[in-house]
Amino acid sequence: MCFVFRNSNGSVTGRDIGGADIFVPVYEPGLAVSFVKPDKLFTIFGLNETLSVEVNFKDADSAALFLDGVRKKASVSSPLTWSVNATGYDRHLLVARAWKGQESASDTAWYLVRGNTVLQPVPSGKNDGINYDDPQTVTFVLYAPYKNHVYLLGDFNDWMPDNSYLLKKDNDRFWYTLTGLTPGKEYIFQYLVDDSILIADPYCDKISDPWNDKYIPERIYPNLIKYPEGKTTEIAGVLQTNQPSYSWEVPSFKAPSADTLVIYELLIRDFTGNRDIKTVTDTLDYLKRLGINAIELMPFSEFEGNDSWGYNPSFYFAPDKAYGTRDDYKKFIDECHKRGIAVIMDIVLNHTYGSSPMVRLYFSGGKPTAQNPWYNQTSPNPTYSWGYDFNHQSQATQQFVDRVLRYWVTEYKIDGFRFDFSKGFTNTPGDGWAYDPARISILKRMADAIRTVKPDVLLILEHFTENSEEKELADYGFLLWGNMNSKYNEATMGYNDSGKSDFTSVSYLARGWSEPRLVGYMESHDEERLNYKNITYGNSSGTYDIKFMPTAVKRMELASVFF
Repeated sequence: MCFVFRNSNGSVTGRDIGGADIFVPVYEPGLAVSFVKPDKLFTIFGLNETLSVEVNFKDADSAALFLDGVRKKASVSSPLTWSVNATGYDRHLLVARAWKGQESASDTAWYLVRGNTVLQPVPSGKNDGINYDDPQTVTFVLYAPYKNHVYLLGDFNDWMPDNSYLLKKDNDRFWYTLTGLTPGKEYIFQYLVDDSILIADPYCDKISDPWNDKYIPERIYPNLIKYPEGKTTEIAGVLQTNQPSYSWEVPSFKAPSADTLVIYELLIRDFTGNRDIKTVTDTLDYLKRLGINAIELMPFSEFEGNDSWGYNPSFYFAPDKAYGTRDDYKKFIDECHKRGIAVIMDIVLNHTYGSSPMVRLYFSGGKPTAQNPWYNQTSPNPTYSWGYDFNHQSQATQQFVDRVLRYWVTEYKIDGFRFDFSKGFTNTPGDGWAYDPARISILKRMADAIRTVKPDVLLILEHFTENSEEKELADYGFLLWGNMNSKYNEATMGYNDSGKSDFTSVSYLARGWSEPRLVGYMESHDEERLNYKNITYGNSSGTYDIKFMPTAVKRMELASVFF
């Protein structure tokens, strides 16, 4: 148990000797023994450094400490203390054992004397992330500036740090080629960075989550690989050589032109009772009959938890397992394309949440450190800020964003993207409303990069900035969200005082734009549904009452005529 004592204003604190926090071990009744130092199952330290060992025991006649099976010290009173000097690059087992008569209890801890990191260039043609070389071989590349050493842990080495799995270093990158894998078998793995930070690969296309995977139903994700409980902590990555490839029925699809798009925004979680992408696929004929020609899926790359709108992303290359398998998503996109429906991916590149490995690699004091190559320490736009803010002026962030977008259009045949809160793609201080040349430059660079991969990609911005900036971006080929919820809802409720229900600005011409690049909408995930307000606040005149459901629905039909 850890105790912190302070008075009401924090001016007086109660601490252990030397100002340390107060820790009190609590044991079940009876014989017990445990390591206090080292305080974790596995400890790594350098050659010629000293490891302090401390063992607590209770209700025991005596206790002893063993190193690799050799008795090193004994004591009849707790604590038992000892120290060991690292003299060779080896892995060692510490066992603490206590006795009371014929009864005994024990605890174990491992330590490794860290080897020297080999300096060697990354093999030619290898990218950051998991590189599948052949059915039995994978090369890992981790971009980690300012870090000193990285170990590879996983099912293939029983999650034990070993100098034979110490990654080589090439300037700001670490890499390792793993051989002897079973083709088609899934392996869970992690990187152990600087002896203390456990992360999954930021580029992995599947993760193993110790907190949330257990709640995913078998019907949604059959035979989901189990997290290695007791062997590691934190989210891990999953690799698989010889992955079966999806056979596309529509290998090439031409999306409807931007000026003809009729977009249906859809949250997989709430659209059907089954809360999965397979059931959404089964309802595509219904959606087609509505007259839509594009579906905009709310964020579905891995987000924190299983129950979310998806605007709290953590891993950008892995579709969230809470909705289905990778092939389930691909099947949905394929079936959309068979029906002439484009698929637009709502993606969150303004910010990331705390379980992201890119956040966790450089994090201290509740925020990213100054060394973090991807994130600002503090958002320059505190008026609107969520999670941890991407620094879009960083070359590392730009390269990452380009990889993310390229991946989804090539691997999943996504037709376009809706960029959540694109007004935040800047380091210019303020609330983001004013014309911002730096932000415009960032967005144009992003567009140029993805258009080299897919020239006709649809790029939609949730921007909401000064009109001159939106016009410039529209002229560059971006589509921009135009929120008409209030205007249309005033009309459906039957109010037009002071021009409340003026529809003029749903037209790009009314905004002075030269291109039809406005995505006007009556409803989105951020607003209450029109008909709810119709039946709650609707106007009336004589016997004509908009709160009456049949009338409220007719008002919805009428609004659609003017949309």
